[in-house]
Amino acid sequence: MIRHDALAQLPARAALPALRDALDGPGSAVLCAPPGTGKTTLVPLELAGLTGAGPRRRVLVAEPRRIAARAAARRIAARAAARRIAARAAARRMAWLLGERVGEQVGFTVRGERRAGPRTVVEVVTTGVLLQRLQRDPELADVDVVMLDECHERHLDADTSAAFLLDVRETLRPELRLVAASATTDAAGWAALLGDPDGSAPVVEAAGVSHAVEVVWAPPERPVRPAHGMRVDPVLLSHVAAVVRRALRDQAGDVLCFLPGAGEIARVAGQLAGVDADVLQVHGRAPAEVQDAVLAGGDGVRRVVLATSVAESSLTVPGVRVVVDSGLARVPRTDHARGLSALATVRASRAAARQRAGRAGREAPGVVYRCWSEGEDGRLPRFPDPEIKVADLTAFALQTACWGDPSAAGLALLDPPPAGALAAARDVLRAIGAVDADGRATARGLRLSRLGVHPRLARALWDGAREVGVRPAAEVVALLSEEPPRAYGDDLVAAWRTARRGGDAYAARWRQEARRLAAAVGAAGAEDTAETAGASGAGGAGQAGSAGGDGGGSARDDDGVAGLVAALAFPERVARARGAGSYLMASGTRAETGAAGPGHGSAGRGGEGSRLRDARWLAIAVADRPVAAASARVRLAAVIDEATACAAAGALYSRGEEVRWADGNVVARSVTRLGAIELAERPLAKPDPELLRDAVVAGLRQEGLGLLRWSAGAVTTRQRMAFLHRELGAPWPDVSDEALWERAGEWLGVELGRARRRADLERIDAGAALTRLLPWATGEAVRFDELAPERIEVPSGSRVRVDYAGEQPVLAVKLQELFGQQESPRVAGGRVPVLVHLLSPAGRPAAVTADLASFWRDGYRSVRAELRGRYPKHPWPEDPSSAAPTRHTTARLRRS
Repeated sequence: MIRHDALAQLPARAALPALRDALDGPGSAVLCAPPGTGKTTLVPLELAGLTGAGPRRRVLVAEPRRIAARAAARRIAARAAARRIAARAAARRMAWLLGERVGEQVGFTVRGERRAGPRTVVEVVTTGVLLQRLQRDPELADVDVVMLDECHERHLDADTSAAFLLDVRETLRPELRLVAASATTDAAGWAALLGDPDGSAPVVEAAGVSHAVEVVWAPPERPVRPAHGMRVDPVLLSHVAAVVRRALRDQAGDVLCFLPGAGEIARVAGQLAGVDADVLQVHGRAPAEVQDAVLAGGDGVRRVVLATSVAESSLTVPGVRVVVDSGLARVPRTDHARGLSALATVRASRAAARQRAGRAGREAPGVVYRCWSEGEDGRLPRFPDPEIKVADLTAFALQTACWGDPSAAGLALLDPPPAGALAAARDVLRAIGAVDADGRATARGLRLSRLGVHPRLARALWDGAREVGVRPAAEVVALLSEEPPRAYGDDLVAAWRTARRGGDAYAARWRQEARRLAAAVGAAGAEDTAETAGASGAGGAGQAGSAGGDGGGSARDDDGVAGLVAALAFPERVARARGAGSYLMASGTRAETGAAGPGHGSAGRGGEGSRLRDARWLAIAVADRPVAAASARVRLAAVIDEATACAAAGALYSRGEEVRWADGNVVARSVTRLGAIELAERPLAKPDPELLRDAVVAGLRQEGLGLLRWSAGAVTTRQRMAFLHRELGAPWPDVSDEALWERAGEWLGVELGRARRRADLERIDAGAALTRLLPWATGEAVRFDELAPERIEVPSGSRVRVDYAGEQPVLAVKLQELFGQQESPRVAGGRVPVLVHLLSPAGRPAAVTADLASFWRDGYRSVRAELRGRYPKHPWPEDPSSAAPTRHTTARLRRS
């Protein structure tokens, strides 16, 4: 029986006529409706014609993933439970409004669970499920309307789904209707995206529930250190707990408290022990029964709901009148160069703060306690970063490759993917054989994309199934797709055994996911049992054939199974010990197991009792690199041997000659490597001459050209050559350090090929070698002494050295030696005047000029007056321009 009274109270009803007009006209619309208006529940039922109005249509509602950090290093794939919350809850609410059970006219499909049947008209799915359907059936032939809910959250799968749907509308099904539903009024971008060339899509707005929410600013009294990486100051958490107690004391109704992660939720829950209320913890790993209890209401018992951002904009939590907001959010930060990510705790955006506050006013007037000051509020970012800008894009790159647009250039996206992140993603896909050199999806890539996990895990599942069997591979991949609880430890094998015998919520989800993955491998194997040849990058382990069936693997113990599967997923993270608890990964990044702590035994996270600390080799499945840390932290790993490492990371295996400069000598050796890990080395008796020369040039770069023998003449020769290059250009060569390094083979010649150590370089005459760069081929070299003379003969007969060290050549000569010369000397074919430094008889500077005639006329008199009395034995004629030049004193001139 339809609950018409409940439907009539939902404010979104007023927007339905305009929404129907938009869908019957342009075929797309943006629906802006604040939380609590019925956007997620009433609108799909109305569009499907299930409430008695309008034609019957099949509606697909896509709910985004609720945790922005779904692909961070500690969780390579989405948390399945987090994705289920919105889809299951939305479907149940709509079924309740129709007076039915879920699975009849309203159903849902999430990863590993489907409640829908032949009568289902409205189906709620996650955006991940929607992407899978679009890849298998781009036309969505049995769907009339697709509604992308909560599109303002800018999750990557939601953005990708929208781009694919717009592509489908343009090329295959122009009649397919699209609705982008947003809980904010910032809809201009989506309207432009969904619009046609003639204009933007209509924006339909629904008025929100007009319940006022009072804002109470509640900053901590004590200073709080800013969040750093995953660390949140305990002072802030104690303050949040105190504010929750204050809210329980001063306000009526249930309290919803927002915290950044499950760890902070657990700590605050511990500090709320003894309060007169039920304390519920809601996050991506919360059991389904807890999620259902939160959405069902408290049955008269007061509740405190501690939640992550999973509760920001999902369905109404009954009974909530108070929100306590810590002001923090957790987001992924990806280091694409190292293939590692870390969860970072950041200040929540103003948009998120508004969303959170709105939860207090869904059913009645409410109050929000913000644990920061009003002054700080204006400095918060307006919106969170779109996931496409910060996330690992490997899954996105495989989706676009399978869609037929590897570069994503032809897709309608609100924000383009960052070039560096997309390039790193393509590198991963090429390494596992999912795309070819041009980025197009291979047959193998298509199969991997259908397994419903991150491409890395899909590769490990598909290839691992052949080596160890379908069921064991599926069980290990299920562990990797949702990281086990901390209590399971950092040893992957120990965690696997704990999950097998475990009766907790995680173990139940793990078993369900393992069954799903095993079935997915079987289905993929049934579609095509012949594995396409291609680069899997796994050596023998990577060339998987049919993965169907539970058998087919070679006999391995748990260590062998878990280690191989983890290494197949993350080949660049196989690591060899460098010391107790310290490892070098094949990627070149160092990794450390954690320090021992209280209560850490064999299941501890890298403590003294962990097997990982003393292992020779590890397959590191989960690692993160904290902000500003030099090394990654091992979160989950398996002990392996060298053979397994080389098999799984075969694409990184190399053997070659290595000739390099080290500590003043050339070191030549043959080296076998696994990425950055050196497996073996031996001295090289006859290294490649080209490699030798490169090594010596590297030494010159590293230690400087001063390794050569630079006599005074060599320095002068280089200065003269530099002068001609500067003034005349080609063909006179550039002799800067960079240019000489680049042309080392030309000017150092045979001497370079014979050099093996610093002493050999010190014997090379740099000046003689430099002359090899002179333009001998054109004949210009013979003019070198003419254009840049080392010495210039002055009127006295002296040959005086020219200094080319500065910007202008300098001739330093005693004043009396230039008597009678009217013009300053010039070089470079007469283009450049020489700057003359006129010296006193004692060799001290008396004047500087580039115009001798002007100096004799205007400057000489003052110099003569100043120096004549000081040097009476030297000639000081009144007319120097006509006097005889001399190097001698007056007395000697008389004797001569």
